[in-house]
Parts: sequence; C-alpha cells; structure tokens
Amino acid sequence: MKKILLIVSGGIAAYRSLDLIREIKRRGDDVTCVLTKSATQFVQPLSFGALSQNKVYTDLFDLESETNIGHIKLSRDADLVVLAPATANILAKMSYGISDSLATSVLLANNKPLLIAPSMNVKMWNNPSTKENIKTLKKYGHIFVGPDNGEMACGETGAGKMSKVEDIYKEIELLLSPGPLTGRTALVTSGPTIEPIDPVRFISNQSSGKQGHAIAERLSKLGADTHLISGPVNIPHPDNVRVTEVRTAEEMLNACQESMPVDISIFAAAVSDWRALKVSENKLKKSDSLRNQINLPLIQNTDILKTISETNINRPKLVVGFTLETQNLIKSARGKLTNKSCDWIIANSQTQDNKSVFNNEMNEVSFLSSSTEEGWGLLTKKIVAEKLCHKIIKFFNVAA
Repeated sequence: MKKILLIVSGGIAAYRSLDLIREIKRRGDDVTCVLTKSATQFVQPLSFGALSQNKVYTDLFDLESETNIGHIKLSRDADLVVLAPATANILAKMSYGISDSLATSVLLANNKPLLIAPSMNVKMWNNPSTKENIKTLKKYGHIFVGPDNGEMACGETGAGKMSKVEDIYKEIELLLSPGPLTGRTALVTSGPTIEPIDPVRFISNQSSGKQGHAIAERLSKLGADTHLISGPVNIPHPDNVRVTEVRTAEEMLNACQESMPVDISIFAAAVSDWRALKVSENKLKKSDSLRNQINLPLIQNTDILKTISETNINRPKLVVGFTLETQNLIKSARGKLTNKSCDWIIANSQTQDNKSVFNNEMNEVSFLSSSTEEGWGLLTKKIVAEKLCHKIIKFFNVAA
C-alpha cells in the first residue's frame, strides 16, 4: 500500500478531488488530504475526511500538528504528493517559494515526487505569467498532468479543465512504481523537416509533431531513457526527454545515427522525400523568363527509416515506422513494412473525409507487423501513443 498526500487548492474543480480520493482508495492506497483555506469554501473538510478515512489538515498553526512539525512530517510520511486542483495562485506561490499556508509550506518542504493537475480559466492558463511559472516548476522537476480542453464553469471554452480522474491516476501509478521500460533506451523522430530552396523558401509539410512528441513523452514516463529528434514545431517538447532540434532530413539522419545504439526506435517524423538539387545562395526572383513557370530540380533524400532498419551495426531491437497515405492504405503500408525492413508500421490516411491528420489531436491509424493487422480506429494521439507503448512493453516481455 502506497501513501499519497493530496493537496487541494481553491478552485471550482476541488469537488472533483473527492472522486480522485475514491479512486485512490479503490486501488488499495492510502490518502491524506491538505486543504487550502480557499478549498474549504468549495468543499467541506468533512467530505475529504469521510472519504479518505484520515485526518484532514487545513491550518499551518494547528497546535497538535505543529508540535510534531506537521508541515515537514506530512510529506515525509508520503510516497507521492499530488496537487489537484492546482490554481494559478498556488502555482505562482510555488514558483516564487512563498509559504504562507500549510499547503504552500508542505509544498516548499516536500522531498517527494510532486504531480500537479492544473485547473483554471483559459485566459489565466494562457497568461504569460502562468506560463513562466509553469516553466519554472517543470525546471524544478515537477510533473504536470493536463489541463484538458473543454467548456468551463464560467462558460468559456479552452485549455484549463482539470484532467480526468482516470488520467491523473495513470500518472500516479507511473510515479509510484518503476517504469516497465526502465533500463531501455529509445529514439523518437517527430515533426516535419525543412528542405531549403533559397535563403527564404523551402519544401516542407504540415506536420505538427503532436504524435511523435506524445510517443516520446509516454516512453519517458514508462522509464525509457528517451531521445527526441524533432524538426521545427510549435509545440513544447516533453519533460524529462533529451531533445535534439534539426531542420533538414540530412540533419535528422545524422542525429539518428549519432544516437545509436538504442533499444527502441520510432520514426514518426514526416520527413521530406525530396530536396533541391542545388540551393540558391540568393533569393530566387521573378523575371519575364520565370513569370509562368520555374524548373526546380529535386533529388531524393536518404530514407531514414530504411537506413536505420537495415544497418548491420547497432540496429535497434525494435524499429517502428509511420506512414501517411492518400490511397490503398494497407497495401501501401504492407509494402513499406517489407521494403524498409522495419518491425512494425503505423499507417494513417489523408483523405477528403480526414483532412486534419496534421495539427490535430486525433489520429485514425492501423497497426501492422509481419503477422498482424489491427485497425485502431479514431483516437487521440495521446491514446495512440499509449497503445503503441503497451505493445512495446509486451515486445520486451516486461510486465506492465
């Protein structure tokens, strides 16, 4: 049985922490609660006490508790500290080291892993001050889950909803036990590549990097020492992942080769198949001769997936490719699985009915190996990452 210290701050989502307590208890773990003064305005401490079956702590100057230096002892007795919900206010105080309540004092004195589940208005979440505070707290090594997108109590819609209880508990489970991929090394490519034509123009695609980044994040949380090689993206890189930023396919290939050896390699990047045969030193200008057309000789880039998969030196134990097709999805994916000598391939399609594979939270994929074909249906990219990593765990015969 693990001991969890749950700190509840004063947001409208405080009532959802009661469901989190139920889930923790249902799983057989122990939970003790610390409430801020504001949290008690949303939910009575009695409710937390009844569900946790433990004393609820609210006051820094509680004589009985502080006789035993309670704000120190509470975290020392726990295996994990969870802050849910975490308001913008308490995140700001944590960032600046303010300890003006029992909750903030416990957080400042904490020496255990800390999981934070933010909950606030979308404008507060996107405020530059909040973003900077979160950046600071991540630098300190704290783990965040969420927030989710959706409609809020105030009627506005966007990022800021506290994550679902089941998602928070998944993170709790990962933090309370050694990851099933601990001791494994992983390489993930993500995002597009950019192939220059001249100093201002390039060949590329619309890949956001969301799928590759989600896979890298999940592998890291499962314990794998993860190296993310990313083309230019506009999303934050995952926490606790080593990142190499590249621009061209050639740079990505070199970074992959330098990263060897690894146990797991996943090639989710949308690498440009072609590059300009010759990159102009100066911006190409319009002229009478170029008004209607221009000849741009192209040359194929080296196939990164095929190169790594067919290497005779330090080939990864597991090589996984991604492919995007506009027709004959399974037939094309099966051909690439063979021609590129990879172990698995994840196939998705870009059709008129599914225009937003790029830069979307959702993905509809099929999983293929030499002996298996599974249609996974339309899922969030986060769930696709979870399903893929579950298969990776089984591949290495590690108990999940």
